[in-house]
Amino acid sequence: MYEKILIPTDGSDPAQDAVDHGIELAKGFDSTVHALYVIETKAHYVFTAAGHDPEEMEEYREYGTEIVEEVVDAAADAGLDGEGVIKTGSVAQEIVRYADENGMGCIVMGVQGRSGIDDYLVGSTTEKVVRTSNVPVTTIRHDEV
Repeated sequence: MYEKILIPTDGSDPAQDAVDHGIELAKGFDSTVHALYVIETKAHYVFTAAGHDPEEMEEYREYGTEIVEEVVDAAADAGLDGEGVIKTGSVAQEIVRYADENGMGCIVMGVQGRSGIDDYLVGSTTEKVVRTSNVPVTTIRHDEV
């Protein structure tokens, strides 16, 4: 049913919950896991967007590479194939675009990420993905202890 599962991640605890769930889901379908990190360059909130300073962008790229590699490694540990990708732009748009262009069967993501702004119900990025995605989106709620 799901040959490819997209797991967008920002390295936050809610995103990790989605990674864990997404990998379990992928095991059930023997799916390939695609981990995606998007460097936010077109944010609605000015203080969450990356600047255009090459040094700053390189830091974001290194961080993104690290976290997608962790997801790919976790997929491999579960006996699955995985791919990690870094994109730049509007997070929600890049997630939906990647899913469309790469034939994803579904997207698994947390309901609250790094920004925490108005994300106490469903994160603004997650809400946009759910609203605009052409593939099913599974949202995972993070329970803080």
